[in-house]
Amino acid sequence: MDSAAWTCYNFGMALSAQDSGLSLSLHGKVVLVTGGSRGIGAATVRLFRQAGARVVFSYHRAQLQAEELVRACGGETFCCALRQELTRPEDGQALVAAAAQVFGRLDCLVVNHGIWPAHDQPLATMPLQQWRTTLGVNLDSVFGLLQAGVEQMLRQPGPPEGARGHLVLIASTAAQRGEAFHADYAASKGALISLTKSLSSELAPQGILCNCVAPGWVRTEMSEAALGDPQTAERALRLIPLGRTAAPEEIAGPVVFLCTPWAGFVSGEVFNVNGGAVLVG
Repeated sequence: MDSAAWTCYNFGMALSAQDSGLSLSLHGKVVLVTGGSRGIGAATVRLFRQAGARVVFSYHRAQLQAEELVRACGGETFCCALRQELTRPEDGQALVAAAAQVFGRLDCLVVNHGIWPAHDQPLATMPLQQWRTTLGVNLDSVFGLLQAGVEQMLRQPGPPEGARGHLVLIASTAAQRGEAFHADYAASKGALISLTKSLSSELAPQGILCNCVAPGWVRTEMSEAALGDPQTAERALRLIPLGRTAAPEEIAGPVVFLCTPWAGFVSGEVFNVNGGAVLVG
């Protein structure tokens, strides 16, 4: 099918059921979401399920939340939680291998997990262990995930039309403008943007699209302590033109969209979802 025919097919399929509205269906797709038990990850798992995909997600400690999310998403026939620490490349590789066995394939990989040390830490006094831990979780494990995920997507039979696979990395506003006293976090997330651009050029010719979503301040358990401090919250809101923080669902929406046929010509993009904050300050 040539490009013009594929475009007509895509949009024809999306508009075929006009009475039911716009279709963003991902029926038949299998998705892996890392760090999926809470916050942005959990919202992303729910939205993928609403779009018809089967979802595997990882968690580290939040077992009760993970089990509740599986039930809310239709049970293990449609959604599966895997406990996996993600601090090394080998951890990422192990998770992809386990996830691919659950539903037999992997079509979309959403790299959502990460840590953000909430305390301010000047670089001059940052403990080496903090630097290594942040980079281990936020970057080293991502290398293993991406390497194994790409290998799996290239090995399995591809769809008759459309992308062979989708990679979506969750970065941050801090990746683009830095974050004072959080150099470890900003550096790790900046690396994800560079990975996105590198992998886009490398993998798009093979049918795998790699994109990045860069949130600003989002109300999650990870940011709860910081946003609960009046001074920190005031500084954060001052830099957000919309004047508020995001809900997790507002990040999940762009993530899911990037895995649909409507984003079939999007590759190497950094999708800013921050209320305009990246343009301020």
